[in-house]
Amino acid sequence: MTLKDVSKIFDNHTPKPIGSHKYFSVLIPFIEIDGELYILYEVRSSKLKHQPGEVCFPGGRVEMGEGPMGAAIRETSEELGLPTDKIHIIGRGDIVYGYANYTLFSYIGMIDYKDYEKMKISEDEVERIFLVKLSDLIKNPPEIFWENISASIEEDFPYKEELQVNERNPWKGAKWSIPVYSPFPGEEAILWGLTAKITAATVTTLVENLT
Repeated sequence: MTLKDVSKIFDNHTPKPIGSHKYFSVLIPFIEIDGELYILYEVRSSKLKHQPGEVCFPGGRVEMGEGPMGAAIRETSEELGLPTDKIHIIGRGDIVYGYANYTLFSYIGMIDYKDYEKMKISEDEVERIFLVKLSDLIKNPPEIFWENISASIEEDFPYKEELQVNERNPWKGAKWSIPVYSPFPGEEAILWGLTAKITAATVTTLVENLT
């Protein structure tokens, strides 16, 4: 191994996450009805193993060989029964870097109302869908709660002998915000957690940049 080898290898190296890391992508679908903007949400099927019955956006894991935007379009098409050419991407939303080794991308999209009326949801994944007025989301921001994340180390960690670290030395924890929206008119499902976090970020971007 020479310095020339190192230079050649890293000159063409594509950076990748160190360790296990997952990528997910969602679509934030806007629908205009009679001049009013709505955002579409899903209620996850009770048949699902993970988070059954929770509110979410269309989306899922980014598969090998596809980009985040492609994943958002594919998952939306599968879950809502829409042809991909009926899903119009407006732009990129914000990104969530989760503490559990994942990255979540979001994309702002538009679905025509006539196509919304023709949707046939995948009952294996989606219990139902509902719409929330953008104006209601703007007027009623979420209440923020906090999750305490603690760090712990396994018992066989070589504290004293090899590393000379005091085992009573505290491992730093963290806090993770959990937004919770109040129930919306005529809707019993609660918008909270990661979906609420993405919603709030999207609404904030719109409000702060509207001219």
